[in-house]
Formats: sequence, C-alpha cells, structure tokens
Amino acid sequence: MRPTAPASPRQALAPTTSASVRLQKFLAASGLASRRACEEVILAGRVAVNGQIVRVLGTKILPERDLVEVDGSPVKPRRKLYVVLNKPPGFLSTRRDPLDRRVLSELIPKEWGHLVSVGRLDAESEGLIFLTNDGDFALRLTHPRYGVRKTYRATVEGRVESAMLRRFLTGIPDAGDILKAEKARLISANNSHSVVELELAEGRNREVRRLFASQQLEVTRLQRIQIGRIKLGELPPGKWRTLTEPEIKSLLAPI
Repeated sequence: MRPTAPASPRQALAPTTSASVRLQKFLAASGLASRRACEEVILAGRVAVNGQIVRVLGTKILPERDLVEVDGSPVKPRRKLYVVLNKPPGFLSTRRDPLDRRVLSELIPKEWGHLVSVGRLDAESEGLIFLTNDGDFALRLTHPRYGVRKTYRATVEGRVESAMLRRFLTGIPDAGDILKAEKARLISANNSHSVVELELAEGRNREVRRLFASQQLEVTRLQRIQIGRIKLGELPPGKWRTLTEPEIKSLLAPI
C-alpha cells in the first residue's frame, strides 16, 4: 500500500450513511456532551426531532433526514474521521498528558484534537496506529471477540530460537493471562540480536514485550507494521494519512 500525500481536514471525511442511530448516541457523536449527559438532556425535554419534543431514551433517528434541535438550536452530525499515523517512539497514545509529555495529538491538525487512538502503543513502541471519532470502528478493531490481527516487528537482544517461537504459538501463562501469537516468523538471528515478526489476535497490554520477557529476552525496538489488511508501508515516522473507503470496509469486514 503506497502512502498518499496528507489530505486536508475537509478531504479526510468518510462518506455519510443513512442508517438510523439512537438519539443520545447521535447527540454525543455530534460533540454536544457525553452519552450519559445527552440522556439527561433528552429526559429534561430539551431535545426536539422534526419539531416534536422527545423524552424517550433509545428513540432512533436518521441523521441525514431528521432535524434535531437542542434548546431550539439545530445539531449537525460530526462527520467521521479515520486517520493512519506512523507513531514515532517517545509519544503517548493519548490526546493530552498531565505531565506534559509528548502525545499523538501533536502530530495531527489541531482541529482534529478530539480524535482518539484505536488501541494503544506504549511510549517506547512505534508504528501503525489509527485515530478516529467513530466509537463503533474503534470497538470493532480492539475488542478480542472480533479477532482483528495486528503484526509487530521486534528487535530483541540475543538469539531467538525456533523452539521459542513454537512456545509463543502454543501460549505462555503470564500474570493471569495466556499470551499467544497466531503467527511467528524469525527474520534474522545472531548472538547479539534477533528480528522477529509476530501476529497477535487479542493484543493484551505490552503482550509482545511480555512474551520475550518470559524467555529472559529484552525487546530493544518494537514496531507495529500491520492492522488487519492495512500495512504501514512507506509512511514516514510522525506522518499521517487518511484511510480510504475501501480500506475502512476491509477493516470492518468479517474475519
């Protein structure tokens, strides 16, 4: 997949759909408030749909057809954004940090500061990460029941043996979890360091590092190079692009 030139914020919008959504979800997605707070706004009788006050939670609307107003002011849906970023090491996978450490929002346009990361890469890790304002998309890519595969390339101190990779495929108990790779490939190995690619389905916290730590080996570089069918490709560190509509569909397609 060849990287494209960064799109402008206006270009980076996914096509709209006419699917119905719950009213409180629509209000929250528009940026009005949290979903819980939007429920309170509905119950207070402050929301009208096509001129009629609605107080029933769970009421469904068609965002592209129905007129939704709060306190008499129209509420417009916020278009959904899907951004691919090559995270450099040293950045936190968050929008802001109380300790003023570097965060992902520094790498994207300021008007996209509301986007959240889809999953996490720890501060010292690098590579492919998505940012979005679509909660359903984020859930689809991160919840274990969907089994979206992620591929990592790890540089490890010392020599990795094939028998070790077979143990990773079987599963290793660690701190109450079963750490397991779906695929493991040895790229190179010598007495000083080895390079390994691992494909994971669940993506537990720091799973790749924990797998190697269970074998008394330290990961010195960790890069995520693929999520689902989307590869990092030649996107430079710290740069971003937007997902195309076919790419979004491929990520949401059943495994």
